[in-house]
Amino acid sequence: MHGHEQHSSRVPARRSLFIALVITLVYLVAEVIGGLWTHSLALLADAGHMLTDVASLSLALFAIWLATRPAPAEKTYGYYRTEILAALANGASLVVIAVIIFYEAFRRIGQPPEVNSLPMLLVATVGLGANLLSAYVLFRSRADSLNLRGAFLHVAADALGSVGAIIAGVIMLTTGWYLADPLVSIGIGLLILFSSWNLLRESVDVLMEAVPVSVDLAELTHAVEADPQVADLHDLHVWTVTSGFYALSAHVVVGEGCYDVTASQALLERLRTMLRERFDVEHSTLQLEWTDLEDWCETGS
Repeated sequence: MHGHEQHSSRVPARRSLFIALVITLVYLVAEVIGGLWTHSLALLADAGHMLTDVASLSLALFAIWLATRPAPAEKTYGYYRTEILAALANGASLVVIAVIIFYEAFRRIGQPPEVNSLPMLLVATVGLGANLLSAYVLFRSRADSLNLRGAFLHVAADALGSVGAIIAGVIMLTTGWYLADPLVSIGIGLLILFSSWNLLRESVDVLMEAVPVSVDLAELTHAVEADPQVADLHDLHVWTVTSGFYALSAHVVVGEGCYDVTASQALLERLRTMLRERFDVEHSTLQLEWTDLEDWCETGS
């Protein structure tokens, strides 16, 4: 999927991101006020993560816009990789916010401050509703790209943070055990780290041009060599340009027969169709080689 198809597929994703951004921004202000008022670290931790949500959703929107820009002469693949960079930045920001939460939580464990539990519980409950609404808006688009998945994970992790804040609020309201606030905050931080790991790993894999997870290199090699005209395949490289856009380059050794333009074009078309239909490789560059270049047909001489 590239060109016009990729541009049109990003239109609903852009709309979903914008709606989620507005919801998140409005509630961020309310949660910061609520956290300062109630002295709740769990609420402030959730608000801090929500601030990264605002940044991540804004970055995701910008990356989608930039990815649809025409490719300049010096950037032959265009700006597709900006979405991967945005996903990497979102994953890294999740790690940073988790570290900040850990620091504040451990600082409070020795002497947990008194928390105004009922208002905290009310704010966290409203926050959970806002997070779930944003997650619902982004849910369908999350599989379209790493960029959108990063935005969705931010919102989903924030919903978990709100759940944690509600649990802490209930415990403190019923038992007066204020240590629950920093302990729940540590749990929120661990969940955020867990949610960021795969996003970071997959983003780095794309930037390092690793073989896509969905492509079995051995199976692909066997499928190409199964063609009766192919004797061997070497210098094979498969990588991801951006989410859902795979590219391939390889040298294909033609076995029996001599050079023939028509047969060569038919072989290339056959292999490219197979790679696109079986392995979702949209862009393939295949260089044909012959076992005996001296034995040319008249049509190739």
